[in-house]
Amino acid sequence: MITDVNEFISRVDGAADYIRSVLSDRTIPSVCIVLGSGLGPLSQMAEEAIEIPYKDIPGFPVSTAPGHKGSLIAGTLSGKPVFMMNGRFHYYEGYPMDTVSFYVRVMGRLGVKVLLLTNASGGINMDMKVPELVAITDHISFFAEPVLRGPNLAEFGTRFPDQCHVYDPELTDILVNGARDLNIRISRGVYAYSKGPQYETPAEIRALRVLGADCVGMSTVPEAVAASHMGIRVAAMSCITNMAAGISGNALSEREVLDNAALASENSCALVKEFVKRLEI
Repeated sequence: MITDVNEFISRVDGAADYIRSVLSDRTIPSVCIVLGSGLGPLSQMAEEAIEIPYKDIPGFPVSTAPGHKGSLIAGTLSGKPVFMMNGRFHYYEGYPMDTVSFYVRVMGRLGVKVLLLTNASGGINMDMKVPELVAITDHISFFAEPVLRGPNLAEFGTRFPDQCHVYDPELTDILVNGARDLNIRISRGVYAYSKGPQYETPAEIRALRVLGADCVGMSTVPEAVAASHMGIRVAAMSCITNMAAGISGNALSEREVLDNAALASENSCALVKEFVKRLEI
């Protein structure tokens, strides 16, 4: 939790200034894409790319999750300048929420207007198939530590931000329409946030289904809330990499998640490129 607002803002600005210095006279992108499981190959598709290891950025944490490389990429995708976060940070890694969402604050300071979040998740909705894609329309995070807990960062946003449209409806339509035009199976759904790192229990999944969740995962929500606090427009896409606990009767494993994310990788990357192409920014 943030205790010293001025110190935190100073760290955010220090990281943003460093990134600006590395990019030198390049255009600062107004789009940031977070590469979740299976989307790592997209980092190789950016043209004229500059890669900045997280460890080199002042104040940045370092990714420890499997498949998360840990670098910020600035380049061109589908003809538009973009940032790509090749790896993110999770509460289950031991980071406090202000660290999990630190990069969002930095992106906001750099002038990013659109944040595309991607992730792997477990399917709760029985109509969903592995490894289909889901455009997230809302979330459930009753049991999570709130990312905005502590003194409000008034420079970034209001104390009590509205959450009716955390996931921008227009951007969500761009995702869905792009997928349909590419003949990629996609549905709209509600994402439930779980702190992890243990997978959810079958009883928890049954409860989440009653509450209206379609899928569940261990990321995205803190970042989306921090972005909405700063007025950054958010779109989010999830890949169903397994059916959630108690549905298939099989034990859940990290290997299953990574394998199915890889199976969906081609479609996921194609859809992100199409999304960026259709953005009017």
